[in-house]
Amino acid sequence: MAESNTDTKSSNQMWGGRFASGPDAIMEEINASIGFDKKLFAQDIRGSIAHATMLAHQGIISSDDKDKIVHGLNTILSEIESGNFEFSRRLEDIHMNIEARLATLIGPAAGRLHTARSRNDQVALDFRLWVKEELEKTEKMLTGLIAAFLDRAEEHAESVMPGFTHLQTAQPVTFGHHCMAYVEMFGRDRSRVRHAIEHLDESPIGAAALAGTGYPIDRHMTAKALGFREPTRNSIDTVSDRDFAIEFLAIAAITGMHLSRLAEEIVIWSTPQFGFVRLSDAFSTGSSIMPQKKNPDAAELVRAKTGRINGSLVALLTIMKGLPLAYSKDMQEDKEQVFDAAESLELAIAAMTGMVRDMTVNTARMKAAAGSGFSTATDLADWLVREAGLPFRDAHHVTGRAVALAESKGCDLAELPLSDLQAIHSAITDKVYDILTVEASVASRKSFGGTAPSEVRRQIAFWRARN
Repeated sequence: MAESNTDTKSSNQMWGGRFASGPDAIMEEINASIGFDKKLFAQDIRGSIAHATMLAHQGIISSDDKDKIVHGLNTILSEIESGNFEFSRRLEDIHMNIEARLATLIGPAAGRLHTARSRNDQVALDFRLWVKEELEKTEKMLTGLIAAFLDRAEEHAESVMPGFTHLQTAQPVTFGHHCMAYVEMFGRDRSRVRHAIEHLDESPIGAAALAGTGYPIDRHMTAKALGFREPTRNSIDTVSDRDFAIEFLAIAAITGMHLSRLAEEIVIWSTPQFGFVRLSDAFSTGSSIMPQKKNPDAAELVRAKTGRINGSLVALLTIMKGLPLAYSKDMQEDKEQVFDAAESLELAIAAMTGMVRDMTVNTARMKAAAGSGFSTATDLADWLVREAGLPFRDAHHVTGRAVALAESKGCDLAELPLSDLQAIHSAITDKVYDILTVEASVASRKSFGGTAPSEVRRQIAFWRARN
């Protein structure tokens, strides 16, 4: 007897204070999802109303029961939205919490709601509806970010800045052209969002546990009522599928990566060493010890959010990679990853849109930097090909000698005397100075998609028409 008491005591100590009641408490803790899936309440109620309406239409439940169910569900929706609904961990998830409350409100009719469906297709529907709505929200936010960049690009279509490769000065570009690079990036992100909406635009409800149902349901009716293009076509895949969630996370990760690259540039540009842009106090913080500091914390936090989003994608891929068909409880772990990534992405896009509209651009500092590092060297090489007839490789060699001479003299290419340039190659004339300014350099890049102000404005007009 004493030995048995000792065993019980040591086991309880092993479970720890949080699980004082033993395995039942552990099971409740690991099994309950109401702490996070209550976020799906609106989708769950919407799906249940559509399902009940279809059941009544098909004669599977009575119209009277349908009316009671719909009225009860709308009552529950009002209770949750007003904060007067009490969620219970004992009831595990949002579906059972709503069903239990419905039974209290309308009695036996509530039990007929679950006819011809399972929690498997129910949760697939709720989650799919939520992700679809989140993708639609993301699409609108990306459209706003693109619009912010279009405004800045139009404002700075002629503002010269250094273009970089390897973070080294390469060739002059315009700030408007640089802004339009991000328009292209976020435009691709928005396109991926639109494709993802198209991919998931199928209704899971009616797949039941995994095999469909013997009731004469009309899945096309529920699909239409819920705003889906059509119902899914394989009941096993329907309850197994979380591709829509993974695709959302992949899009979020790619978009987050783009936001992070932009954030990195803002961090660099706002340093005293660059001084290209300045963020207002709305998107900056000071230092607790150094009064002169103005830190681009909003940009840094956007940069960091990418890590969280990437982690969510890897987590869900890992959860799904070894699951046999059809439904497994592992899939309960899908939602927290998506919810967290969605929150991070929303905040990052909103913050970046604010920063793009907020930042003050120092065009004088950009222009001065654009001429540094012999950024018009390529223009000299092109001039030698075009005007002197040199093969490009020979022109490249001549230009390299000119750069070396300017570097040794501590001056820019445009400051080299004509005699020095002609000593390097006799075909060089004083007309070369017309193309050695940064303004002339950017103006000459008129190829489609180039940095010439006229071309930047062409691309702005294209994007405004499609935004």
